[in-house]
Amino acid sequence: MEETFSNLATYGYIGLFLYSLGGGFVALIGAGVLSFMGKMDLTLSISIAFISNALGDVLLFYMARYQKSMMMDGLRKHRRKLALSHVLMKRYGSWIILFQKFVYGIKTLIPIAIGLTKYDFKKFALLNVGSSAVWALVFGFGSYYSGAVLVKLAETIVDKPWIAPLILVVFVSLLWLYMEKATKKKRGK
Repeated sequence: MEETFSNLATYGYIGLFLYSLGGGFVALIGAGVLSFMGKMDLTLSISIAFISNALGDVLLFYMARYQKSMMMDGLRKHRRKLALSHVLMKRYGSWIILFQKFVYGIKTLIPIAIGLTKYDFKKFALLNVGSSAVWALVFGFGSYYSGAVLVKLAETIVDKPWIAPLILVVFVSLLWLYMEKATKKKRGK
């Protein structure tokens, strides 16, 4: 077990950076818990996740803005989700940049959807940096201060391994139902 923690401390920051590029909060939660356990540095973890998350969304925006044909080829199967992103953008305006950081399923589509519009890059970059900071601080400090509870939960899952797949199935099912409902075609009268 000590070897695992040693590897996480060695390679954890690299993994955190790569995972946070796509907006992954699970790695930041893990880093927060490991910081609680004294195996990683909380300030460094939050900083890495913040920089990586901000960079990832700016890259998605840039790719959508200047490499539209390549992006659209990859998004053919996700047209409805992209349309949902446009609707959310119109409904919530610039607040969607912050909101998308916390919602699994749309976090990569919103920067792409915004990049496909004429939204000002400087405004997006500024709001994205602020949103990334809020996201990193909320999940970093939240997981650090919830470390005891999360460690106890992990120990329970180790003792009863059937709980993890059950939680995963419930989470994925709820997410799938939401996305199906949100992207379902409306039938005319």
